[in-house]
Amino acid sequence: MGFASLIEGLTGTAVRVLCADGAISDGELGERVRRVAQRIADSGEQCVASRLDNGPDWLVLDLAIRQLGAVHVPLPTFFTPAQVMHALTSSGAGLLVQPVGAALPEGIPAAEPVALEGSLAMAQLSLAPVALPAGTACITFTSGTTGSPKGVCLDAAALFAVAESLSEAARPLAPRRHLCLMPLSTLLENVAGVYSALIAGAEIAVPPLAEVGYSGASGLDIPTLLACLHRYRPESAILLPQLLLALVMAAEQGAVLPVSLRFLAVGGGRVGPALMTRASALGLPVYEGYGLSECASVVCLNRPGASRPGSVGRPLPHARVSVIDGELWVEGVRCLGYLGGEDLPPGPIATGDLGEIDEDGFIHITGRRKNVFITAFGRNVSPEWVESELLQHPAFAQAVVHGEARPFNIAVLWPRQPGAADEQLQQALAEVNQGLPDYAQVRRFVRAEVPFSFADGLLTSNGRPRRAAVLARYGDAIEQCYRSATFPSPQGISA
Repeated sequence: MGFASLIEGLTGTAVRVLCADGAISDGELGERVRRVAQRIADSGEQCVASRLDNGPDWLVLDLAIRQLGAVHVPLPTFFTPAQVMHALTSSGAGLLVQPVGAALPEGIPAAEPVALEGSLAMAQLSLAPVALPAGTACITFTSGTTGSPKGVCLDAAALFAVAESLSEAARPLAPRRHLCLMPLSTLLENVAGVYSALIAGAEIAVPPLAEVGYSGASGLDIPTLLACLHRYRPESAILLPQLLLALVMAAEQGAVLPVSLRFLAVGGGRVGPALMTRASALGLPVYEGYGLSECASVVCLNRPGASRPGSVGRPLPHARVSVIDGELWVEGVRCLGYLGGEDLPPGPIATGDLGEIDEDGFIHITGRRKNVFITAFGRNVSPEWVESELLQHPAFAQAVVHGEARPFNIAVLWPRQPGAADEQLQQALAEVNQGLPDYAQVRRFVRAEVPFSFADGLLTSNGRPRRAAVLARYGDAIEQCYRSATFPSPQGISA
């Protein structure tokens, strides 16, 4: 089975897609896919970029491109103009699909947009052609740590293999309706959400991101999110750690969550064990996973009958994981390479993530190799670990921890309640420190002036902090903290 047979099977009257405007049947979806595929084929272009909100139009376009065997370059709607230009020029896209009436990107030579289907319009672009790896079906842009995202080229077989593994992993619970809570332009939702649900024959709810509660790359309105969950009553969804934390805190404060939920996959960043424990105590069916774009998204996942708290699960059938010098390496499904001609070395992929495999084959992530710092007392600290502990406290919304070659650690913090007094934050910090060894504790903090955001360059597109940018922005305040502090005693810290 592959995308061709999956799309050919879109016939009949069974409901397949749900949105704010109602329901779409298999037959209607298949017909729309075929119409859009024909229009794109008539254009003669093979590389199609899109900049669309979540909704049926995104799904129709993506499946039409799959049917043609063409290349899809999905661009997040929150990409800056410079990032849009970089993505379009580096991929050599020949078509750009946007909503009718949307302005064309500045600086991109393009013909006048013409109607495509429904509310979609397409514009032919006049960009220099780019040689893509043979078989490229999707170009996904990783967040990275710089302003220019990196294009990862994937083939259709890789996308389908991962989606099929995920569909099989969820089979014991057989979720019948999936709600897309992440942008469809992200590989995780595209593969683990849409494709996996299609393979399983589940309904797919694709509300616009504003209906989910999102604003920009990192703003989230919790009441709107809760209303969305109750409106669509999903049985499955994919959550980033920040989204899970928001739901847990809302439920702990008395908010009622839908009883329909059966499979909540959590990934995209480190999830603290305490948060998973809190979620489980509320009866939330949470299953932590792990993946990377170079492996076409999900590599490991806890699932019914094979779940271990504190782990990201066992590898899925399409992947094999090993540990070399403390770092996770993955082989199996892999990308074709990167835009710009950069190839991956043959063999297993070095993930950059630190971790271990326990005696039962469960994978445990401990941090990022490049982010680990060594304190002045010679102790290695993974900042993701400390930050995950901080973010599980209701006082803190965002945190970046620093302590390279320093006698103690400092955190740049943004409080969940902007009006919270410094004394309240210091007390909350002391509470978190009680659960940390002395060398990992945060002794002082710098209060951020505003929340970290994608727009100001302090967050990646999936909400992770850009560490170098945050530390550079608050470098003077951090230095002042170290200069004015009395150094803690090294007692109890191994040199």
